[in-house]
Amino acid sequence: MTATIIDGKAFAAKVRAQVAEHVARLREEQGVQPGLAVVLVGEDPASQVYVASKGKQTVEVGMASFEHKLPADTSEEVLLNLIRQLNADPNVHGILVQLPLPGHLNSELVINSIDPAKDVDGFHISNVGLLGTGQKSMVPCTPLGCLMMLRDHHGSLAGMNAVVVGRSNIVGKPMAQLLLGDSCTVTIAHSRTRDLPSVCRGADILVAAVGRPEMIKGDWVKPGATVIDVGINRIERDGKTRLVGDVDFAAAATVAGAITPVPGGVGPMTIACLLANTLTACCRALALPEPKGLTV
Repeated sequence: MTATIIDGKAFAAKVRAQVAEHVARLREEQGVQPGLAVVLVGEDPASQVYVASKGKQTVEVGMASFEHKLPADTSEEVLLNLIRQLNADPNVHGILVQLPLPGHLNSELVINSIDPAKDVDGFHISNVGLLGTGQKSMVPCTPLGCLMMLRDHHGSLAGMNAVVVGRSNIVGKPMAQLLLGDSCTVTIAHSRTRDLPSVCRGADILVAAVGRPEMIKGDWVKPGATVIDVGINRIERDGKTRLVGDVDFAAAATVAGAITPVPGGVGPMTIACLLANTLTACCRALALPEPKGLTV
């Protein structure tokens, strides 16, 4: 048996096309252009690549892109002042502060200073609480992308056993909330879970978000299960640098019913969902109907 490969690149392109179509309609019918502001503090090379990619894709779907690049020694006061200005700017519908921030800045304080309605990363404590209580919120991009792919592949997820390996605030916990919202029976497991392999083997849906290269082996996967691999790990193999997930892809693909590859699986969905969230935030701000299929 060979698993169906869930092509995140193709699915993300479809999501971006939906966003672009809705944005064009908003501009034509309402005279409104959704706007995304991205704030980058410092020179972190990976963050610079992400920010450039976000800016490019924002413009490609017809949105306004506002980039604010600040030096690494920027004070908290200057950063919080910028966020206050963006909160008050009617042309900005989504605000994203690129993490990680330099060590002297308090990330929680900074994130919680963003207007929750513009918090397109879904990290504000208000959005975390709203998601946890099943209310309308901004949903973190990576789990939202995973949920969209699962819904697309399965239709209904009701009654399925889902195991999320990883308990981060960015992926693990919100992923579990979303799966509960779609009527799965959810287990959150992690590196200290007793007999983790047998917990994983009970999963119809297995989401790996633990940040350890190829930790989840092929014989941890229930035959026919759907495996969503959120991990992106850079490793050395045969003298070359490679990107691998948290799942041993080659082994798991012989057992699973469907699996996301790394790269080309969950990764492309994250930016696509950031654009979808910015569009949703714009529609909510103007009390317009939300885009179908792009929100929870």
